[in-house]
Amino acid sequence: MNQKKQYQAEDNKVRLDYYHSPTQFRFDGWHRLSEYSEKLHRRQQRHQDLDDVHEKTAYLLRILRTVEEYTAYPSAFIMDTISQLFEERNYSALSKCVANIVWDLTSGNFRRQRLGKRSPLEQRPKDQSKDKSEEKSQNSADQKPYFEVLIIDKNAHSEIDTLREGFEKAARPEDAFTYDIVAVRSFEDALIAILFNYNIQACVIRYEFPLRSKNHLDILDRYTRTINEVDYDEMDDTGHGPLLGKFLKQLRPELDLYLVTDESVESIAGSTSDTFRRIFYRHDDYLELHLNLLRGINRRYETPFFNALRRYSQNPTGVFHAMPISRGKSVTKSNWIRDMVDFYGINIFLAETSATSGGLDSLLQPHGPIKRAQEFAARAFGARRTYFVTNGTSTANKIVVQALVKPRDIVLIDRDCHKSHHYGLVLAGAHVSYLDSYPLHPFSMYGAVSISTIKRYLLTYKEEGRLDQVKMLLLTNCTFDGVVYNVQRVMEECLAIKPDLIFLWDEAWFAFAGFTPTYRQRTAMASARKLSQKYRSVAYREAYEEQQKELGENPSIDKLLNTQLLPDPDKVAIRVYATQSTHKSLTSLRQGSMIHVYDQLFKQKVAEPFDEAFMTHTSTSPNYQILASLDLGRRQAELEGYELVQKQLELAMSIREQVATNPRLSRHFRFLIAKDLIPEEYRQSGIESYFDSDTKWMNTHMETAWESDEFVVDPTRLTLYLGDTGIDGDTFKNEYLMDKYGIQINKTSRNTVLFMTNIGTTRSSVAFLIEVLTKIADELEQEQEEFGSAERRLHQKRVKSLTQDLPPLPDFSRFHEAFRPNRKYDAPDGDIRKAYYLSYDEENYEYLEIGNGELEKQIDQGKVLVSAGFVIPYPPGFPILVPGQVISSDIITFMRKLDVKEIHGYQPELGLTVFTEDALKAANTE
Repeated sequence: MNQKKQYQAEDNKVRLDYYHSPTQFRFDGWHRLSEYSEKLHRRQQRHQDLDDVHEKTAYLLRILRTVEEYTAYPSAFIMDTISQLFEERNYSALSKCVANIVWDLTSGNFRRQRLGKRSPLEQRPKDQSKDKSEEKSQNSADQKPYFEVLIIDKNAHSEIDTLREGFEKAARPEDAFTYDIVAVRSFEDALIAILFNYNIQACVIRYEFPLRSKNHLDILDRYTRTINEVDYDEMDDTGHGPLLGKFLKQLRPELDLYLVTDESVESIAGSTSDTFRRIFYRHDDYLELHLNLLRGINRRYETPFFNALRRYSQNPTGVFHAMPISRGKSVTKSNWIRDMVDFYGINIFLAETSATSGGLDSLLQPHGPIKRAQEFAARAFGARRTYFVTNGTSTANKIVVQALVKPRDIVLIDRDCHKSHHYGLVLAGAHVSYLDSYPLHPFSMYGAVSISTIKRYLLTYKEEGRLDQVKMLLLTNCTFDGVVYNVQRVMEECLAIKPDLIFLWDEAWFAFAGFTPTYRQRTAMASARKLSQKYRSVAYREAYEEQQKELGENPSIDKLLNTQLLPDPDKVAIRVYATQSTHKSLTSLRQGSMIHVYDQLFKQKVAEPFDEAFMTHTSTSPNYQILASLDLGRRQAELEGYELVQKQLELAMSIREQVATNPRLSRHFRFLIAKDLIPEEYRQSGIESYFDSDTKWMNTHMETAWESDEFVVDPTRLTLYLGDTGIDGDTFKNEYLMDKYGIQINKTSRNTVLFMTNIGTTRSSVAFLIEVLTKIADELEQEQEEFGSAERRLHQKRVKSLTQDLPPLPDFSRFHEAFRPNRKYDAPDGDIRKAYYLSYDEENYEYLEIGNGELEKQIDQGKVLVSAGFVIPYPPGFPILVPGQVISSDIITFMRKLDVKEIHGYQPELGLTVFTEDALKAANTE
C-alpha cells in the first residue's frame, strides 16, 4: 500500500484504517519514523532530493505527536525536541533521537528510568540489537514494577511539570513501585487514554474539565465512538468528575480512581463509594496521594498464597511426613534422577509439601492465604465468591452440579456441551432435558441454543405444572468454535418465566473475557451484577409493570415467545455460577481452574451442600504449584489483563487479514465469519463480519453486534475452512501442521481446523503461522498443477465430499419411555442416571454392528433400539448418543458417514452397545 495514502488527511482528520489498533500503529510508527529519519540523514549527506521522504515524515510525526499525548513517554518535552530538530532539518540529530526512543520503547528502558526530562540525544546501550527478552530478563530481578497515572484537569498540560515534580519529591527509595504521569484536559481524552494506554493503572480526576477533545485523529476516535452512553448534549462543561469516574470504571473496572474536588465531599462520597477509592477536598498533598496510589497498586499486586509458599520454601524445615520429594531430598540425594533438578530447578522442590501449617493453608477449609487469594480472585472476576480448583474444569463442573442439583431435579442443558456435564448429571441423579443447538451442516458443527428454544421448554414445563421441578439451565459460553451468547438477555427472559432459576455457564474457554469491555458484557459475572443493579431501579419497575399491562392476564405461548420478557423485580433472585479453565486462556499451570459465584441465595441454600460437593471432588493433596499459579494469574489479569487481551484480539485480526488479502492463501483457505457461524435471524444488527479486507478493522461493527445480536463470534477463535483443499481437518492437523511444522491446534471438524490466539501469542508466532500456511498453499498449488486426469477426478471427489456430501447433524432423538419418569407429559426430560447404571450388568446390553446394515434393518422393521452408553466422536467432540437415548436412523447415517478415527464409547470390532429388550421391559416396570 502507498505509504502516503495511509496517512492522507481528510476533513482535518488523519485516516489510519490500515491498522487494527492504535497501539499497533504506535510501535510500527516509531520504527517507520526511525527509518524515515535515517533516510533523510543519508540523503542530506549525499545532497539528494528530500521532498517525498520529508512529506511522509511530517505526516507521521504529526500523528505520533497526537498519539503520544496519551502516554508518559515520550514526554511533551521530548516530542518538542523532535519537532524542533525536524523543522531545523537537523536530520543527523533527529535520526539519533528517534533511534533512542525506539530503543527505550522496545526494550522497556522507559520503565526503569525517568526519561521524561532527559535529552533524547543521550547515549543508549551500544548493542541495540540485543534480544529484548534477554535484556528484560536480566533486569527483572531488581526492576520495580512500573505504571502510569492519568491526571484529568483542564490545566493539565500547562501544569504537568509541576505535577511531575510534586510526585517525584513524594517518592521514596523503599517504594515498591515506580510510576510516571499522563495529563489530559477533557472527558473524551480521558476515555481515549485509558483505552489506548495499557500502562495506566490509576486515575486522578481534578476539578473542572471540558467534555470534548481538541484532538481529531481517526485511529483514536474509534475509542470514543464505542461509548454510546455519553450524551454530550445533556451535559455542561463543569463538575463531571463523578460521571467520568463511572465511565472509567465501566470500561476498565480494575483501575484505581481518585477524585479531587472543591465541592461538598461528604455528599459526593455517599453516592460514589463504589467508584472512587478516595475522594480528596482541594488536595495538594502529594505525599498522601502518592501513598494512596502505591497502596492501590499493591492491593492488586499482592498474591497471598504465592507469597506464603515462597516464604515457606525459604525456611529450613525438618520433614517427617509423607512426600519424600519435599525439599527435594529424594532427588538431590539420588544417583539416577538428579537431572530432574537440572530441568525443573530447586525451587519447585523446596515449595513442595503436604503441610497446611507453617504459614500455608488448606484448600478444603481455607482460612489463611488461600482464602485471601480466592477473595482477590472474586474481586478480579466480578464474583461474590470464587473457589480454586486444581484438577480442571471437568471437576469444577461436577462440584457445581452436585452442590445445586438433587436427584429428580430437572436440568435444561445444551446437548453438545463438555462430557463432564453429562457425567456430572449422572452422578447427581438429575432428570435431563436436552436442548438442541442450531446446526451448521456445511461445517459439521453446532452453534448454540436459541433463546426461543429455551423459553419454549420452560413454558412447556410451566403449562404442565412442573416448572417448580426445573432447577438449572446449563450452557457453554463461549462454545469451542467461538459462538457467544447474549448472557444478560438469556438470563433475563428465563427469570421472567422462572424467577429463581439457577444458571451454570461453562466458560472454560472464556476466562480472559472479563478483562476487556467488549467481551466483559457477555460474561456470566458481569451480566449477573448488571441485572442485580437493574432490578433495584425505579425505572425498571415501571418498565416491568408496563409490560405486564401489555401482556394481559393470560398471554399465549406465542405472545410470550415473541416478547422480550422482563422478570418480576419482587420475585427474582440472581443465581449465577461460572466455571473457567484459567489455564486455557490466562496464566496458570495445567488443570488450574476457578468457580465463580454470584448467587444471592448462596448462604441461605447452597453454602453447606457446596462445601460437601467441594470436599467430594477435591483431592486432600492439592497441587500447591497450581494454586500459586492461579494466584499469580489473577495478579496478572488485574494489572495487565486488558493489555494482553487487546493484543490477543489484534493478532487474531492480523491473521484474518493476511489470509483474506494474500492471493496465495485465499485461493485455498478462508476463515469463517459471523455470517457462516450465526444464522441471519440471530444477527439482529445485520452485520456479517467484523473484519473486511478493504477497511481492515471493523471495530464499530463488532461493538454494534456485541451489544445487540443474540449470538456473536469471538474473533480470537479462527476457524479455517479447508473444503476446497480436499483435505479433511484431522489430516490437516496431524500430517501438515503438526508433523511437518510443529504447529499445535486442538479442534477440527470434517472440513475445518480451529486456531486460537491467546495472551501468550506473539507477532513472531503469527508470522510463523502465516509462513507455514503459505508453504502449504504453495505445496497444494504445485500438486494440483501436476495432477493427471485420474488424480484430478480423485481430488474433485474429495472436495465434493468435504463441501457437499456432508452428513446432516442429527438432533437429540428422545429418551426411551423406560427412562422417562414423567411419561404422561410432553416435556422430554429423562433419567440418565438410571440408564447409565443399568448398563453395568452385562446381561442388560448387547452389541450391534453398524457396518453390516443390521442396525438399519432392525430400525426399519420398527424395533426401538436404545443406547446403553455415551457415544462421543472426535471431532466434533460431543455425545451423539447418551444412555437411554433412542437410536434414530439419522444418527446411524451420521455415524456411517463420519470419517474420524476416534469415537469414545464405540468399538468398531464389536459395534454399538444397546439395551436388550428384556432390560428395557424390566426398566419400564420400575
